[in-house]
Amino acid sequence: MALTHQAKVLIVNDGDPSQAGLAPLLSSRGYQVDHATTGAEALELFDLAPPELMILDLGLPDMEGSEICRQVRRRFDVPIIVLSVRGHDAEKIAALDEGADDYITKPFAVADLLMRVKAALRHAHDGEGAAKGKLELPDLTIDFDHGRVTRGRHDIPIDPYEFELLAYLVRHANRVLTYRTILMANPGVHTTSHLWERIGRLRRKIEVDPFRPRYLVSEPWVGYRFVDGAW
Repeated sequence: MALTHQAKVLIVNDGDPSQAGLAPLLSSRGYQVDHATTGAEALELFDLAPPELMILDLGLPDMEGSEICRQVRRRFDVPIIVLSVRGHDAEKIAALDEGADDYITKPFAVADLLMRVKAALRHAHDGEGAAKGKLELPDLTIDFDHGRVTRGRHDIPIDPYEFELLAYLVRHANRVLTYRTILMANPGVHTTSHLWERIGRLRRKIEVDPFRPRYLVSEPWVGYRFVDGAW
């Protein structure tokens, strides 16, 4: 998928007046915008002309947001950003487990929405293949070919299971990964508490301040996101 300023975005919401400005906002930034008010209409638009990104409000009259994500992800590899109100964590997590890439809590800041749309499109364009070569970060280098992490000229001691987990998170950089998604993809991590422990150890090794992580960011009650600094 070529990333252009004219990327096509599908907004799926029930016509809530509070979100009436969403389509004009994206259009004013050069995006092509389609709009669906039901899950069924959204799936029909995917069949007619698949968008390059979908912004999905979970409050739809005809279909669970997780079901829309599941059906879209089964056939299309496009970023999905979920809109969620506070208190709907279970529904939000279900959508993320079915393939949504990110979520924004309503009410949201315009700058935050635009940043996440841009990041999702960029990441989709770059792809999520097997991590190869080196990732150069401001204070870290992750060498995927040799399973090494260095800061400056100094190696950071990291065991194979920790590196496998780190590489998985990096491969899905800037995407929210639920605990369940991470556990299913990483056989070396067995339980949620085990995952918390592994993330804690990784933070102590790669973060300058493990209590204010720059890269391994928590999504409270949901999971983790590796932030590569390219937002």
